[in-house]
Amino acid sequence: MIVSLTVILLCQLLGEIVTRGLGWPLPGPVLGILFLLVALSLRDRIRPRLPEFGRALDATGKGLLAHLSLLFIPASVGVIQRLDVLVEYGIGLGVALVVSTFVTLVVTVVAFVVVSRLTGSSMDTAGEGEARD
Repeated sequence: MIVSLTVILLCQLLGEIVTRGLGWPLPGPVLGILFLLVALSLRDRIRPRLPEFGRALDATGKGLLAHLSLLFIPASVGVIQRLDVLVEYGIGLGVALVVSTFVTLVVTVVAFVVVSRLTGSSMDTAGEGEARD
């Protein structure tokens, strides 16, 4: 677990170094996730040499996801510390939250419909196939 957590944090650090060094307007952790994605895509090539790498990284990722709610505590404390900002801009933040959630849902539905039409599958044909079996 220590080695895989170190790999995750090194990917984040590498992302921070690259974005700050090159002056990219991209958060370092986002680029770090992309580096981790590359490492995971190369995992099968590395696995014969390091058989524990893949399993340990999977276990660490599942452990982090199991306790993901703990990562919201610092953000909640930050909101409580800045209640004055929340009072001043609360209505605008609320409207932005509702509108962005609605837009996200609409875009998700449109993307699903487009992909299902491109692949030739739909929920109707999937439901009919299950009913026949």
